[in-house]
This record gives sequence, C-alpha cells and structure tokens, in this order.
Amino acid sequence: MSLRIGETPKALGKHSSFPLIYEFFAIPKNHLGAPFYLCLCMSTYHLAVIGGGAAGFFAAINAAVLFPQKKIVILEKSGKVLSKVKISGGGRCNVTHACFDPKELVAYYPRGSRELIGPFNQFQPGDTIEWFARRGVELSTEDDGRVFPVSNCSQTIIDCFESEVRKLGIKVRLNAGVTFFENKGEKWEIMLASGEVILTDDLIIASGSSPQMWDIIKNTGHTIVDPVPSLFTFKIDDLRIRGLAGLSSPSAYVQMDDSPFVATGPLLITHWGLSGPGVLKLSAIAAVELAKKNYRFNIVVNWDHRFNLPGAINFLKERREQFSRKKVFVTCPFSFPVRLWQSLIREWIPEEKNWADLSNKNIEQIAESVCRCRFNVFGKSTFKEEFVTAGGVHLNEIDFKTMGSKRHPHLYFAGEVLNIDAVTGGFNFQAAWTTAWIAAKLEG
Repeated sequence: MSLRIGETPKALGKHSSFPLIYEFFAIPKNHLGAPFYLCLCMSTYHLAVIGGGAAGFFAAINAAVLFPQKKIVILEKSGKVLSKVKISGGGRCNVTHACFDPKELVAYYPRGSRELIGPFNQFQPGDTIEWFARRGVELSTEDDGRVFPVSNCSQTIIDCFESEVRKLGIKVRLNAGVTFFENKGEKWEIMLASGEVILTDDLIIASGSSPQMWDIIKNTGHTIVDPVPSLFTFKIDDLRIRGLAGLSSPSAYVQMDDSPFVATGPLLITHWGLSGPGVLKLSAIAAVELAKKNYRFNIVVNWDHRFNLPGAINFLKERREQFSRKKVFVTCPFSFPVRLWQSLIREWIPEEKNWADLSNKNIEQIAESVCRCRFNVFGKSTFKEEFVTAGGVHLNEIDFKTMGSKRHPHLYFAGEVLNIDAVTGGFNFQAAWTTAWIAAKLEG
C-alpha cells in the first residue's frame, strides 16, 4: 500500500488535530500481526520560538511587528503558556524596576552585568513601560522601585500578550515539546516529541531554565554553565527566631560569614528560617558559592543596618539616659518589632531591669546581639514558586548586539536560558524583555 502526501488512510480516520501536511508510510504488520501506519508531519515557518514564557512571547510579538509578512510559531512543551508571569510578584507581576541608567541597572545582575550594558542601552525599563503603555497597559511604580500593572494582577500582562499574538497572527503550539534541533544549511530542523518536524529560517531559544533544552543546546556546540538555584530562602533553626514567624525588620544587613557577599533590605522571619529581599538578594549574589557549600554556612545579621557596632553602642547609651525609668524589655529603640527585641536580649537582660540599670557591658552585649547576630544555615527553600536559576548558555558564545549565537547564524537566545540572573525586584523580567527585544530583530 502506498499513499500520496496529504492522503489519509481509512484506518486512521479524520485527524483534525493534524493541521499540516503529512506523509504516511504503510507498514503491513506490527509485532502483533495488525497493520499500523507511521506518520511524519512537516511544516515550515520563517521564525520559530522555543518557549512560551515571558521572553518567548515578547520575542515573537516584536518580531511580528518588525516583519509582518513572516510566519511565526511559538512552541511550548506544556499545556499552558506564561506560567511564570502568572505567579510572579505574588500574582501581581513585577514587570520591571524603575532604574533607568544602564550602568546602575547592571549592578543588580550577579551574572551578566558586564554583557548587559550594551543591551540595556538599546532597551531598558523606560522602554518596557512605554511598550506596555502603547498597548493600553498602565504600570505604576512603588516606593522601592518595583513596577506593577495598575490592576495589581498578572492576568493583565497575560491578556496583553495573548491579544497581541492573536492580532499579529502568531501561532502558539501547546504540548509541543522539542526533542532535537539542528542546522540544515539555510534552515533549522526541529523535531517535536510527537514526531513532527518543523523547518524554520530563524530560531529563537527562550526555553528558560530547562535542563532538557540545555542538553539539546549542547549538541549544537554551545557550552552550558552548570545551573545552580538562585533566589531562595535560608533554613535556620534557632531559639532567637523560633515562634516569631511573620515578624520582619524593614532595614537589615545580611552577610555570608567570612566572605565578601553582603546584601541589605527587609528581612522576614518564617517558620523555616529567614526570607525577605535581604536574604533573596544574598542568595542570588552568592548562588555559586552557596551551592559549593551544599547550602550549609553561617550568616551575620544586622537587624537595623543604620547602625554599625560602635554606632549602636553610642545610640544605646543615649537611650539609657532617655529611657532611664522604663523597662528595657518592653522598650525597643530600633526599627524592628518589640517581640524580636525581647528575643535578642533575653539572654543578657532580665525582664524587670530598667534602662538606668544597664551597665556598659550590658550595652555592648545588646549591641552585639542586634548588629552581629550569627546564625547557622542548614539548607534552602525555594521562594514561593518564583524559582530562578543561575547557569545556562555561556555568555562568551553570544553576540549581545544581536543576541545571536557565535556558533551558528540565524540562532538566537533570550531570557533565562542564558547564564544571566538577577536579584528580586523585577530585574529578571527586564533581562527577558531586553534580550527578547534584541533577538526579535533577527540581525545575527
């Protein structure tokens, strides 16, 4: 039995889920003695984008605006798109950060800071805000610089992207996992898990931190920097913070003991240890070193980083005069909750003691407890579902003027698939928007 291209054997019936051209090869018998058919599907595009996340959608949309005649497809391995956008910022979507100077902006990227200076001069947070505004999405900036939709709902961003995709005629393929791709002269050949083959002139990889995709990328000759987690919280079991889950210090300083890695920012006590922007920043900055230590290390916390140790001692001596008749235990002079204050000083100060009764030695002990509070960390916990990975395609192999591969023409990379990551606050999304916007120009 033989069949022409496009002809469907009666045994298979109608397959409305196969919208393209098929080649069927009849095989008389399988191992059970029954006939079956092998189906090979093939379709051709001008641009294929692997990854239906933030970078993938942004690249496809901008490419479609620049090249309206091009046939573009987004290939997403799962059954839904923009999952990370949905959960980011606690469901509010921290779109970017109001830092408009590229030289200042790159300081928030532990990996990729040098390489991103040029890209941020092409497309920075101000451009992101304008891009969404042109599409009817109003953004607002909070006091700490984080930028969210005015709606305070990530669905606003998702709706914007999906509307643009429909308007521009971009095809989105769900459950379209890629198992292999290779250069075939003037085109890229992509093999899907279903057996379908896709040919494309240009290929943008925006697959995020996918180990499977990194393995496939290795086959093209690219180097993958071993991935390690970034943006995670610290597991700590310590009497001084036990039972205080939910309390926070608005302005703390955290340092990895005996190292140059430090971070400042709010600190949150949790049921499992410490979290908050200060810890998350430190986890990003020291991601590689912490992985080497198997997440067992010591940190030093200054619960009110307005003061160093000598400054705290002088401050407490002044408070001794000011609060002389008050109980030390119920009068916290620092910017964190009184319950935390009580837990920090309980070892040194009886509950009945007045400020006037504090010795200089007591003052030094309190200052040490506040400014040099040491904790043993014995593990990590992912920050909610907003998992970020350090590692990915080696940056030396990318032309950051085009986001094109230095190994192959017409191959581009955008977003977290690269060895780029940032601290929390909208910076990871900005890297995705910037690299995707540049890749979309298809100049490599």
